[in-house]
Amino acid sequence: MDIRVLHYFVAVAQEQNFSRAAQIVHVSQPALSRQIADLETELGVHLFNRRHRQVSLTQEGHYLLERAQEIIGLVDKTTYNLQKQAVVSGTLDIGAGESIAIKTVMQTIQQIIHQYPEIHVNLHSGDADTIQNKLDSGILEFGVIMGRRQLDNYNTLRLPVDNRWGVIMRADEQLALKETIQPSDLIGRPLLSSKQAIQRGIFQEWAAGLFDQLNFIGTYNLIFNASLLVKTGACIALTYENIVNVSPDSGLVFRPLTPQLIDPNILIWSKNRQLPNVSQLFLTTLQQAIK
Repeated sequence: MDIRVLHYFVAVAQEQNFSRAAQIVHVSQPALSRQIADLETELGVHLFNRRHRQVSLTQEGHYLLERAQEIIGLVDKTTYNLQKQAVVSGTLDIGAGESIAIKTVMQTIQQIIHQYPEIHVNLHSGDADTIQNKLDSGILEFGVIMGRRQLDNYNTLRLPVDNRWGVIMRADEQLALKETIQPSDLIGRPLLSSKQAIQRGIFQEWAAGLFDQLNFIGTYNLIFNASLLVKTGACIALTYENIVNVSPDSGLVFRPLTPQLIDPNILIWSKNRQLPNVSQLFLTTLQQAIK
């Protein structure tokens, strides 16, 4: 499977028509059809459902399309970075969840793209598992992991701002009158939390003997959609401070947990790959900013 044929496959998948795809990739329609047929033979699967004038992806085709776009993006990025070594340029891919700690990272990015306008930045949002998977596959150079995880396979740099856990709720909740929230305050109330926080068991330790009386009705990956559910009054959400709008006109308030519950923010990158110039520049600039 070579990269040229993957380009052909993506073109057909996007156009859903061999003739239009052939025009885009500048080959004849019979040659394109033959290349796709050879790819299907090589893989041992049908990638397209063929109709008279239109084609559609099979289940296997959808899977390959997602992988092919990642592979093509990685090849294009690698080629671009290699060709631009004469000047400070290239593409920086960073993944992270939601946290005010990312402000330090963004300030560093602003500094280097202001100094080197040819640098491009791709920001990827996701939870820790998603970020680590993309980092391991080479899609990302850096990831920001929130909370305590096993990171022996990565280089790490702790960012200067930690995350403080609390709850967001409607401003007209009786519980909003309290300045801090303790485990007993949440008994019997419908709660949402991030899936990974539940998996890590951090609230079991925080709530101690009262954990079994807490009513977790669901989880979220990123907090924005969860905050919309909170606004309906359906639940209360446990989340980090400063990532949900709790201004007076938002209808929501944030209250920190007590005992205080804190998560670190850790920048990670692979121990097994050499960083390209633009990534090394980012890391050096960030380290200087932290110092």
